[in-house]
Amino acid sequence: MANKKIEKKLTEDQSIKKIDTLKKDLFNIRFKKINNQIDNSAQYSEIKKNIARLFTNLKNIKWQKKY
Repeated sequence: MANKKIEKKLTEDQSIKKIDTLKKDLFNIRFKKINNQIDNSAQYSEIKKNIARLFTNLKNIKWQKKY
């Protein structure tokens, strides 16, 4: 829950950097999942949700700049 509030306060550049790092993490988790090395399988869906939240945040930032 606390993570959602932090994501809303990020700037556009910070959001883009955070998305890139989360995508790399998602790739690594996917790779570990294939090799049965993952400890927490729920982490995969949580990262996907965080990426979606950041994209929504970027969309809102761009919309606010427009108007």
